[in-house]
Parts: sequence; C-alpha cells; structure tokens
Amino acid sequence: MKHRAPEVRSSPRKRGARATDPGTWIPASAGMSGIKRRAFITLLGGAAAWPLAARAQQSAMPVIGVLVGGAAAPLQPALAGFRRGLAESGYVEGQNVTIDYRFAEGRLERLPMLASDLVARPVAVLVVSSPDAALAAKHATATIPIVFSIGGDPVQLGLVASLSRPGGNLTGVFQFTAALEGKRLGLLHEMLPKASTLAALVHANYSGAESQVRDMHDAARRLGIQLVVLKAETESDFDRAFEMLAQQHIGGLLVCASPFFYSRHERLLALAAQHSVAAIYEWREIAAAGGLMSYGTNLPAAYQQAGSYAGRILKGAKPADLPTVQSTKFEFVINLRTAKVLGLDVPANLLSFVDEVIE
Repeated sequence: MKHRAPEVRSSPRKRGARATDPGTWIPASAGMSGIKRRAFITLLGGAAAWPLAARAQQSAMPVIGVLVGGAAAPLQPALAGFRRGLAESGYVEGQNVTIDYRFAEGRLERLPMLASDLVARPVAVLVVSSPDAALAAKHATATIPIVFSIGGDPVQLGLVASLSRPGGNLTGVFQFTAALEGKRLGLLHEMLPKASTLAALVHANYSGAESQVRDMHDAARRLGIQLVVLKAETESDFDRAFEMLAQQHIGGLLVCASPFFYSRHERLLALAAQHSVAAIYEWREIAAAGGLMSYGTNLPAAYQQAGSYAGRILKGAKPADLPTVQSTKFEFVINLRTAKVLGLDVPANLLSFVDEVIE
C-alpha cells in the first residue's frame, strides 16, 4: 500500500476569485488583474461623476430674467450698462450668472405671457424696463425679486409703497421719462417760437398715456399754444398721424415716451424727414440717429443702476431694503444736421444749455 504525501492546502478561496491584498477579494475578470480592475473602476466612476459635477455647477449658476418692452437692437447700449452694473457685484454673464432675455418688440400685450415664462423657469431676479413690464412681472410673482428701470412713477403705478421704503418684492430706478413730456413740449416750442399749434404722438396702449396727455395739456396752457394729440396703437397708424400733421400744417411734433415708439423709431424718423416735421424724442440715441432733438435721462446709466441692484440682490439684499433710485442725469441733445435739413436756425438760448450737439 502506497502512502501519499500529505496535501498542503492553502486557505480556502471563493471560486472565481483572485488573491489580492489581505482581507480583500475582487471577482475575476478575464485578462484584467485586480489592481488594474480597481484602477479601471476608479476611472469609470470619475468619468461618470464629471458630467454630474458639471451639471451641478451649471444649475448652481443664478439666472436673471430680463423683460423688455421694446426691441433688442436699440437697447444694446443700455443692456451693456446693465452688465456693467452687475459687474460691480462681481457677476459676469456666462461666467457666474446667466441672463435670459425676453423682448416684447413694442407689443405690450405680450408682456404678461413673457413674464410668466420667466417666472416658470424660474429665475433668481427679474429685471424689467417699462411700466407695463413691471406691472406684468408684479402680477406674475409675489416672491421673486423684481428690479425695474422705468419712466412712470412707481408709486402711482402701485409698484412700491414709497420711493424710500419700497416694501414687497420690487425696487429699482425711476427715470422720470414719462413725467418729462411737459418739459419736452417747452423745448419744442423754443425751437419753433412762432408756432401757435404743436402736436403730440401718444401710444394709446401705454400705461402712462393718460398722465402724459394731462401733463402736456397743462404745459400747453402755460405756453399759450394749442396742442393736437394724435394716438397710435399700431405702426400702421403712423402714416395717418403724419398725414394729419401735413393737412393741418403743423410743423412740430412731440413723440411721447413709449417702448413701442422707441422700438420703431427708425420708421418715425423716416416719416418726420419725409414730411419735414421738427420732432423731439425721449432718448439721445434717437437724436443721434437723425431726430432733431431729444430730452431724457441717460438710459445706459439707469440700466447700470438696475444691474447694480440685481447684483446686490443676488448677494442677499432684499428689494424692500433698497430704496428706489431717482435718475438725476438728464440729457438735452440737438442734431444740427437735421436742423439744417429742416431749414431751422437753432435759437441761441437752446444752444446755451444743450448737453450735446450733433454736427
């Protein structure tokens, strides 16, 4: 009987396992050692986690909704001012903040839908640029902070309780734009001192239209002139308005403040040139584009203040604690080239306090 040498058995090992570090086992994989497999799993886990981290970083970036009553192209200088204001708080578009723009193109009836769209996104702050946009935003949300930059009186519009103590979720910049119609009418009268009748073009759907008409009639009485008020709801009304000016031989026109008119100022300028009408507008940019005169606040500066407020709110400030800012910088601009085409001699008293002359 043959005796076999006793077997030397190693410690038991689970089937299909490979020995690695003491106390550790990894299921066998064809052609891959345990060490390589651990490295592969680590790499795979990192690759899966990377897009998740990127998405988390993107979702953490705050979003500002900008709701504009007018069109995009004319407002580019103002929006550049808004971004400068944001930069004061360290926010740069595309780097640590996202800005989502909505433009109503002067169609104010679209503003409620656009405001609701931004609120549903949702956004961290809403920035609005006209009284109608501010009212639409207020109706859309009572919780998201709203920063306005508007020409209408925010107290009269019911947006804030007072300028110094806004209360609620709204604050911003009061530009006085809609409150300057009487002043603009006076400047137009100084340009045309012999005119006994002047006209004003009012956007009938603008929330501040009634106030504008009231202020202009008050100014006309003080100046001792007649005022003809023309109303436009759509761009097709422009031709009819200028034809009426020609029929009544009225050579001076005040184009009242309105996002609708600003978004279509090129058409208004063309009609004024065609009918040889001396007109005054709200923004410097319109005078620079060929309008005879403009008088209003500095639009990029007002937007910069709105951007500054938006940045402060992103950092934790509450709208109720930020007093509404009143614009203090006003610009009177005369385009001498247009005056020459119209055959007008600009009175010396106007040139004495003009802020900018375009030659």
